[in-house]
Formats: sequence, C-alpha cells, structure tokens
Amino acid sequence: MLFRIQASLNSTLGRYGRSLDRNTRRISERFPTCWEEAASGVCSAHLPCVFPHRLSKGTGELAFRQQQLEPYSALSCLYETGGSRDVLKEPPRKRRGRLGRLRVAGRPRLARFPLREDGRCQEPQKKMKLFSESHKTVFVVDHCPYMAESCRQHVDFDMLMKNRTQGIIPLAPISRSLWTCSVESSMEYCRIMFDIFPFKKLVNFIVSDSGANVLNSWNQEDQSLQELMAALAAVGPPNPRADPECCSILHGLVAAVEALCKITEYQHEARTLLMENADRVGNRGRIICITNAKSDSHVRMLEEFVQETIHEHNKLAANSDHLMQIQRCELVLIHTYPVGEESLVSDHLKKELSPVLTSEVHSVRAGRHLATRLNVLVQQHFDLASTTITNIPMKEEQHANTSANYDVELLHHKEAHVDFLKSGDNHMGGSSKEGTLKETVTLKWCTPRTNSVELHYCTGAFRISPVDVNSRPSSCLTNFLLNGRSVLLEQPRKSGSKVISHMLSSHGGEIFLHVLSSSRSILEDPPSISEGCGGRVTDYRITDFGEFMRENRLTPFLEPRYKSDESFEIPLERAKDQLEKHTRYWPMIISQTTIFNMQAVVPLASVIVKEALTDEDVLNCQKTIYNLVDMERKNDPLPISTVGTRGKGPKRDEQYRIMWNELETLVRAHIANSDKHQRVLECLLACRSKPPEEEERKKRGRKREEKEEKSEKAGKDYEPEKSWQESERLKGLLEREKEELAEAEVIKDSPDSPEPPNKKPLVAVDEIPTIEKTKGPVSLLSLWSNRINTANSRKHQEFTGRLNSVNNKAELYQHLKDENGMETTENGKASRQ
Repeated sequence: MLFRIQASLNSTLGRYGRSLDRNTRRISERFPTCWEEAASGVCSAHLPCVFPHRLSKGTGELAFRQQQLEPYSALSCLYETGGSRDVLKEPPRKRRGRLGRLRVAGRPRLARFPLREDGRCQEPQKKMKLFSESHKTVFVVDHCPYMAESCRQHVDFDMLMKNRTQGIIPLAPISRSLWTCSVESSMEYCRIMFDIFPFKKLVNFIVSDSGANVLNSWNQEDQSLQELMAALAAVGPPNPRADPECCSILHGLVAAVEALCKITEYQHEARTLLMENADRVGNRGRIICITNAKSDSHVRMLEEFVQETIHEHNKLAANSDHLMQIQRCELVLIHTYPVGEESLVSDHLKKELSPVLTSEVHSVRAGRHLATRLNVLVQQHFDLASTTITNIPMKEEQHANTSANYDVELLHHKEAHVDFLKSGDNHMGGSSKEGTLKETVTLKWCTPRTNSVELHYCTGAFRISPVDVNSRPSSCLTNFLLNGRSVLLEQPRKSGSKVISHMLSSHGGEIFLHVLSSSRSILEDPPSISEGCGGRVTDYRITDFGEFMRENRLTPFLEPRYKSDESFEIPLERAKDQLEKHTRYWPMIISQTTIFNMQAVVPLASVIVKEALTDEDVLNCQKTIYNLVDMERKNDPLPISTVGTRGKGPKRDEQYRIMWNELETLVRAHIANSDKHQRVLECLLACRSKPPEEEERKKRGRKREEKEEKSEKAGKDYEPEKSWQESERLKGLLEREKEELAEAEVIKDSPDSPEPPNKKPLVAVDEIPTIEKTKGPVSLLSLWSNRINTANSRKHQEFTGRLNSVNNKAELYQHLKDENGMETTENGKASRQ
C-alpha cells in the first residue's frame, strides 16, 4: 500500500512553512529522536520524507516508504534497528501541487545506513566515478630537426622490376625519416583505438618544436583520423636546417599536462549530474612522447620535468572551476633511433615516480619495429586481445577460377575470450602474426550465412579492427562483411564435432565480433555429478560426499563454547574448524581408497574426526582394529580396485599392506586432537607389528605360493620346448633326404652313368610331415599346422604322383615312353632315342 501525503513546511524548515499533516505528526510523535535529527538536516543531503510501511514481526525492523521533497527541505524519519537505520534511496518522481504544498508518490527501495558513534545516521559515501587513464591520451611527437634524419630502413618502390622492359632505369629505394615513422605508428595507434572505442576514448595530438602546436581538442567531433591527418599535413615535415637550440620536446610536455587538466565533455556531464559532489569525478590520463633522447640522464630529466609540471598545474586547477586536478598520469617515453645504430637509452618497466606519476621507457628502432611496439602498447592500454581468422577462401587476382586460403588477424576487447579462459582451452593460443608479445586465438572460417539467426544465442558483441588494415585479405574480409553477410567461426578441434563459438557480422557500417553461447545452456538439465571433463564417467564417492555435506552444514550451536583462554568461540570459526578436521584425509575417488570402501572401518572413520574421544569411542576403534587383524588372519578379500592394472592385481599380502598404511595415515592426521587419539594409534601400531611366529608363518606361505607359481610356469614352458626339439629332429631328416636326392639327380643327368634305381627313403613318406624351412624360431602356428597335417595324412591313402615325385615334380604319361620310344627330360622337352 502506498501512502500519498501532502506536507507543508513553514519558513523554519524552508519557505513552505512548519505545518505538518496528520501522517507527518503521527510519525514525529512515534519517533521523536529521529524526527529531531531529520529536522536538523543532519541525516540526509537530499532531505527525503520517509514514512513507515510495514513492521516486521519478531525482528524489530521497520520498512519505510520514502517520498522525495524539495532538495532544500529537511525532513527525514528513520527507525533505529540494531546498530543501523533503515532508510530508502533512489527517491521516486515528484509532482508539484498547489502553492506551498508538495504532492509526492512512488515506490522507493529499502536501504540501510550505519550509525555514527554519536548515534546519528551516517550517510554512505557515494562511489567516486573514475575515468581511467585510457579516457585521455595525449600524443607528443618531436618535430625537431634531428627527426628529419633517415631511419635507414629501405623500401623498394619499384614494384614492376621483373616486367620492366630494357632501357628503363629502375627507381632507387626510398627511406623514410624518423618523423614519418613516428607519425605513421601513432596514426595506427589512433586508428585501432577509434575503430574499437568510437566514444569516451579521446586523443589529443601535440607537435613540439620551437613551441607546442596542439592539433585538436577533447571535443568528440575532433576525434577522427581525417582531422588528425589534415592537421599533420598542414604541419609538414621537420626542417633539417632549423636551429636545434630553439627546438625542445619540453614545450609539448607542458602542453600535454595542460590538456590533461582540461575537462572533457564526458567529465563535464558527470560533474553536472553530481552537482555539489562534482569533486568525486576522477581525472586520469596518459602521455605518450615519441622523441630521440640523448642518454638515460636526459630521460630522467624529462621525467622530473613532467612531475614538476603536474605539481604546478594541480595548484592552478585547485582554484579553478574550469580545470581539474590530475589524479593519475602515465608517462610513456619512446626513444626511437635509426636502424643500424646503437641505442643510448635503456628500457625500463613501469615505475612509480610519485603518487600521481608513473613512467616507463621504450627504446625502439624506427620503421616497422616502432609500429610493432605501438601495436603492443595499444593492446596493453585498452585491454585488447587478438583473434586470427584462418582458412579464409579468396580468389586470386591472376587466376580468377582458383582460390587460396588466407589468414586475417583482428583486434578487439579481451572480454570476447572470457569463455576460453573459463573453459581452460589453452591449446587454442598461438603466436601473433607480427611476432608481438600478445598471443592470438585461432578460429576457423565456416560457411557464410545471409541470415543472422545465430544472434539469438549471442552473449556479447565487440567491435573489431584489423591489424594490417591495408592488406588485400583484410580488405576483402571487411568488404564481404559490410555487404550484409555473416561468417561463423569455429574452434579448431583435433577430434570430435566442431564447436561454433563466434560470429562476424556488421551493424550500421561497423563490424562486430559476436560471442555465441557454445557451452551448456542454462535451460538444459545440469550434468550428472559422475560426469567428468569431456563426458568421462568418474568414480566419485557421491554417496559419501552427500553424507559429508550433511555432517558439515552450517547450523546454530545450542550451547556456547569457550576456548582455552576463556574467550568465546565464534560459531563460524567453530564450523570452519570442524570442516578442516573432516577434510584432513578424505579421498574423492573410490579407486583411490580402500578403508572407506570397507564397512568394517566405518566405526573408526566416523569417530576419529572428533575433537575429543570418549572411552567408549576408543574401545570401538580398538575393536575395529582387532576385527581387521582377524580378517587378515583368515585371508579375507579386500575391496581393492583393479581398474587400469594388468593381470590379477596386487597379492593378498600387498592388499592388506595398502589397507594398513591408509588406516595409519587417517589416524595420524588426527593424532594431535587429544591423548585418546594417541591411544588409538598405539593400538594400531601394536597390531601391525606381528609376533615372530606369525611372520615366519607368513614367510612360509609366501615361499609355498612362489614354488607353486614356478612349477606351474615350468609346466607351461615344457610343451613348446618339446615341440621345438621334435621340429628340429624332423628338419634334420628332411635336410639329409634332400642332399641324397640332389646327388641322385646329378648322377642321372650324367651321360656316362646308367640311371640308378630309385632308393627307398629311410623314413616312410607318410610319416614325415611337410615342414617348410623358416628363418628363426618356429612359431606356435607352424607347429600346430604340422601336427594337424601329420594326423590327417595317416587317415587317407597318399596320391601316387606325390609318392613317386622327385623334388615335388612327377612325370606324366610314362606309358608313352615305351610306345613311341620317347623319353621326357626334366625341362619338359621331348627327344628321340
């Protein structure tokens, strides 16, 4: 229920008079202390009128509904509840009624303000609206005569050298000056900043020679590359014949400090909103100075000069309504020098020179090295990250029918990679194309889409800026996206299905990198507790963990407890102490523990975590230990996990040794709790140290088991040894027979010798298995095949041709020899006798 009131205040509380309506008088009578305090204007700067809305039963807290009056009225009603007072902030809208009255209505919020030592309400300090150092960036570029020196990094300007006809003199290579390299690098810094942060990130460009030449202001309309390039073109290159004594970088540094003290449009808007609290608006900035320093002492002189200048200008800004004091300033000194020369200035990391000023020095060679360094700095200053789009298909200019794959590196805010960091995908990182210090995330090009349905699952959108904006792949990609196409980007995976995590699309002529929701949706059911990383099913002790949480819930203690020094023990500290005791030894996986899988150990494991044991608890622990000893004597099996192990797993003695070691670890973790925990440990150690006769019995049992295993192993090895010896004997017989057959063949082929009669083999053919000659030991398959063939040969009559063959060759049609007077030779040709 909302209370609508009409309050009239007389001149004592404002120009509306002192008269109060019925509701206001009722509150002042019920809470006189708060009413006097509010009427004195102590509690509220905005002077709200607060009325009671609801009194919570049993808690003594009173909720209020607050209505906002005029800023200069002084009415605030508060109710004191236990060291703080409930008031309301964010007042509702107001409507002015008839003269001298204020009609207010709305639904405010309940807030709580702490009390001061004097019992009055203390209004909380509003958080200072800080502008980071990236809000203001001042570039100071040296325009002195020595900046006209060549950087000595040559650029081949004649691109048609190979196709040039004879008689044409090639163009000489060119070399840019230090000034040109500095301007190009700083413009690239500004381009990336303007692309990603078109608002609230401002740049002021200053050229320093005989004086300070400020090229633009903090106004938003001056923040563009076109304005800066036009102003730099008007300045022109430095004059190498100018007097060096009249030029100094100090003029530009003074102008940079003055620019940081000026108020920007965004700071002025924030100061206007806070009115009398305008001092809560912060003023920070960064100065990037590109020059050619002489030595380290020269650099220190520049740092001290900037520090003194900031101190002097802060004094002036303190007495001015149009200037702001510099609260924090970063000075980035970049010493650039020609390629091939040695640097006279050493680098140093960011260091604090004063509470207001920090400084860092970079010594960089001119040319592409300076551009690369500023590319790294812009990523550091504006929290940027790099993403490389790979496998972008593009048609070649020379061959329109073919296409090649290119890579394009993009810069954007680092929040686009937050999901990668949360998921722990470290394999996606790689080195940047330019070899910078920053790493890049590689994403693969997918099929372009004309519709943007995927935007419904977008969790973030960030502006992008190409690293190499003038390259042909970058130009083709940006034109493709600006034509209204969207490109999905997937994470490169070695295995599994592809995961589309980002999308490139343009809106209003600007290209954004959209972060798609690639993780589990919040609308889906949560994963099972047994599901580990990558969907693996793990053997967590889920049931035991539920019991563990139930025993360690935060519940109020029924009786207070005191420490040894008679001080009261805080319940929260007592709960933390109990949780620490329960987690001293608590394996999370079933396969990593033995005793927590045994029902016989539960009585000991449940009481050993107590802070103090009773005599009954000690007796139960000793009974549990004796029960385990009896189990070991009976050689009962233990619940040992054999996952990931080969064979039968550990032996029974090894299983009990693992169990006793784990049990001792559990008891020793709580030995310092009390003396009775020590008694449990002593009982455990006494049972583990077995008597000599028990050890001798165990030793005899182990020897008997080893002998049985050896005999079983010897029996298994005897069969292949016997088969190997038999095969060697048969091979020897075959070798002897082959030699005799060879000698007979030689005698048969001799023209002077008559054909000898066929000799009978020493061993019957049907008794000799056909064994092929192999190199190395005979395999078990060969032995088994020979045995099968021998057994089969005895079951049928052998073929006559195989019995009468010589070298596995048999003569066919032998009856023709007698009829036609022909004889067949070994090579199959016939001859007349």
